Amino acid sequence: MKKILWFCLSACLPVGAEGDAELIQLLLRENLDHRTFAFSDVVAASSGKKVIPLDEANAAHLRITTAVRTALDKALGELSRADSPVRKLRRINEASRFFEDSLLAKINSSEGLRCEIPPAKNGELQRSGYPDLKITDKASGVVAYLDPKLVEAKSLDSTLRTFYYEPKHETLKINDDAIHLLCGIEHDGNEGAWTFTRFHLIDLSKLRVRLKAEFQASNADIYPAK
Repeated sequence: MKKILWFCLSACLPVGAEGDAELIQLLLRENLDHRTFAFSDVVAASSGKKVIPLDEANAAHLRITTAVRTALDKALGELSRADSPVRKLRRINEASRFFEDSLLAKINSSEGLRCEIPPAKNGELQRSGYPDLKITDKASGVVAYLDPKLVEAKSLDSTLRTFYYEPKHETLKINDDAIHLLCGIEHDGNEGAWTFTRFHLIDLSKLRVRLKAEFQASNADIYPAK
């Protein structure tokens, strides 16, 4: 937790150019490009909620993962068929929504579980942003967040960033102590005729993440209307 407390220091800096300069220097000194943070610490600091490690010896955890694996097995088969709506897409990234919808329906039909789009802190349902799905074991009240990700089989060892978590107070979707799961869905890279071959169910309580600090501007900033 101490690793991310330095963010709070910005609130103590003076407003204006002097404060901006001090904050920039503080960011640069932190050498963020070479540091990693426990995802569980980032979630706790940004949401006040705990990341619960997956324990499949726990009956509720096992009910959830069994339902997820069963739903994924079925979804892979259905969305790999020649008549799959995924075959009509231009980009593989657009297929994520089909997997989200399929998993939501299949897990929601599992006895004793509820699956839904997690509401943001402001009460709104939003599809964008982490996590994509919220699963609740009705008997125990245990919650699991599930985030499906598509990954080409040959790029499993790629170092490109593929997981993002951007905490914003009003649109924050983590509102429970919960298990955090990522399901990596492999495809063969056959553009326009994708076949989904297998999945990886990952416990994110063990994940370490990086913070990418960058200074950015939009076209509207660069080319203001005259």
